[in-house]
Amino acid sequence: MAKYSPKIPEWPEDERPRERLIKLGPDKLSDAEILAILLRVGNQETTAIDLARQILNEFGGFQGLDARSVAELCQINGIGPAKAAQIKAALEAGKRMFLEENRVKDKVACSDDVYKMVSPYLSNLDREVFKIILLTSRNSVILEKTIFEGSLTESIVSPREIIKEAVNHAAASVVFVHNHPSGNPEPSDEDKRVTRLLKNACEMVGVRVLDHIIIGAKSYYSFADAGLL
Repeated sequence: MAKYSPKIPEWPEDERPRERLIKLGPDKLSDAEILAILLRVGNQETTAIDLARQILNEFGGFQGLDARSVAELCQINGIGPAKAAQIKAALEAGKRMFLEENRVKDKVACSDDVYKMVSPYLSNLDREVFKIILLTSRNSVILEKTIFEGSLTESIVSPREIIKEAVNHAAASVVFVHNHPSGNPEPSDEDKRVTRLLKNACEMVGVRVLDHIIIGAKSYYSFADAGLL
């Protein structure tokens, strides 16, 4: 005989996640309770909060959840496109709030400014993404653009496309940014070779390379801070 599991509305009021949030505030809730509020209901076998615990355990918390696509979330029993979209929207809202609080608006003065600008979008990815940030002579941001996704090699990174973007936008300088899915931001020999290649190409057309920043899981590496530019 299947074990009866009471639905959340049948729980005592002071144990229900939504009521606890209203009474105590969101900071008093566990991660599972927060996710359960987004899920609203579980599946045929479990409540929303038990499903939330299973999801967080399986994916390694909210960071792991953020790295999953809508299609991947829909593979979970009890998660359809609507719930998956709600989860992704909530995670995106958190990232945007972080940017509002930490980003130096339209200007970068150091490697930490760049890290705060891009880390919410790069630190949890399972693939490498290479971006450029084009700047004016006063370090105001002109453009932030993804150039390619994939392993960073000389054969894939095209100086031509970077130079084209810099010239078209009359950029005075550029910052390169890419992530390491391994979580370790230390540069490889290939990272160093590509950086030299791109730096030489940009300087030939009068565009200064201010930095190349590698984003890890919890930290970053700056070529400029390390004296490698």
